[in-house]
Amino acid sequence: MNPRVESVTTTDDYKLKLVFSNGEAGVFDCAQLLDFGVFRELKDLNYFRRARVEYGTVTWPHEQDICPDTLYLDSEPHSQAPTRELSATSP
Repeated sequence: MNPRVESVTTTDDYKLKLVFSNGEAGVFDCAQLLDFGVFRELKDLNYFRRARVEYGTVTWPHEQDICPDTLYLDSEPHSQAPTRELSATSP
């Protein structure tokens, strides 16, 4: 099983800065999702910024989420952890 997300920070160019449960950090670009189905709502930057960690993955208030394996496998490695973190909520 791949590591799960422990914290997320959003950027103004629709990227997620992530820290995973194994201590690695990565950046996931959401731009490719913005024209598909339920992810269209993420085009609203204010809504995109409402990303949070829940149950080891990134979610938004209207139940959008991204598979934690996708976030881990498709993230570009990032050497620094986000400065403003949103911590995981307990199940």
